[in-house]
Amino acid sequence: MKILYYDCFAGISGDMNLGALVDVGVDFDRLVESLKKLDLYGYELRRSCREMRGVTGTKIDVIHNDEPDRRKGAYQHKGDFHGRSFTDIKALIQASRLSDGVKKTSIDIFSRIARAEGKIHGADVEEVHFHEVGAVDSIIDIVGAAVCLEILEVDRVMSSPVELGGGFVTCAHGTLPVPAPATLEILRGIPVTKGRAPFELTTPTGAAVLASTVDCFTSEAAFRPLKIGYGVGTRDIEIPNVLRVILGEAEPGRLTDGDNDICLVECNIDDMSPEMLEHVMDRLFDAGAIDVYLTPVIMKKSRPAVVLSAVCEPSRQAEAEEISLQETATLGVRKQRLGRTTLDRDLVTVQTDLGEVRVKRALRGPGRITWKPEYEDCRRIALERGVPLKEVYDAVERTRVASKEEAHEG
Repeated sequence: MKILYYDCFAGISGDMNLGALVDVGVDFDRLVESLKKLDLYGYELRRSCREMRGVTGTKIDVIHNDEPDRRKGAYQHKGDFHGRSFTDIKALIQASRLSDGVKKTSIDIFSRIARAEGKIHGADVEEVHFHEVGAVDSIIDIVGAAVCLEILEVDRVMSSPVELGGGFVTCAHGTLPVPAPATLEILRGIPVTKGRAPFELTTPTGAAVLASTVDCFTSEAAFRPLKIGYGVGTRDIEIPNVLRVILGEAEPGRLTDGDNDICLVECNIDDMSPEMLEHVMDRLFDAGAIDVYLTPVIMKKSRPAVVLSAVCEPSRQAEAEEISLQETATLGVRKQRLGRTTLDRDLVTVQTDLGEVRVKRALRGPGRITWKPEYEDCRRIALERGVPLKEVYDAVERTRVASKEEAHEG
């Protein structure tokens, strides 16, 4: 299992994250070419090697230029995004030529910032107007983070507790205490530390990247480090102002340690239109739930009802609770932390005689691997080729059998 571990002893910002991911192995030219699919103009991405208190790493800077672009709706200069709403930025990302996975991750990161800002300032999420995080720099930092994670193709993202810093920070809303309210709101339910330096060490952008992409926050991750990268910041503090990321490999087999714990958030619903539950489930999945399901039950006075259950990582528990309370008619939720044993698995792409299909593989014992084709890939091929869905599944099975025979002959 391929692991990416964030060691946030000096916090995290958007540019430090990009620098660290490039330093650990993301091809810089590939990142630049991928970001061109965003159709964002008036900037240049530059990479440099920097030393910070004895630690050498990569610094990524967004350099603004006067590149002209007169196409209607094009976004150009840093200032053009000041005051842009979440709806505007979401439209820009959705209209791009980026992959669906990068679009989803990017919008999820922005939506976390929008929800935090909306809650703090009492504004509707879709109409939240960004300031610092609406600038070209942050668009690049956030979309670039999604691109890098797609390039790295890791199976699990983990992080240490997040150092926030201290003191005060000046932003568009004035002088605020560190952590800034938006940063703290984004990191609700996530382990943090504070006071290692009298400056802001974790920005809202950095916090949102972690909250949207990290599967588990722990200081006791067990894996073999293979590559180490450093993203260099700008603060001259007593400790190296760098973000360290580690690419590693977990032993194949079963995960049984406490880092694999999950949370179960549940509520009973008996006075709500069933068609609204699909929206609730979608919101929970968008917030990072591992699974969401409904169980029919009979409540007091023989009233038919359902139990809404959301399974999530501990860092997502607070958000699952909030969505359940906001979006349903329930007056309260139950929550519990559960141990979990999982099989080692990965996602591979196989070439069948009908087309490429992603397949989830699970290791169930020495030499025993099971395959499960991704439904959406199979459905897409069936519609494109005008064949029954079962034929696509049969094509995947033929590929699996052929690969086993080749391995046996080898």
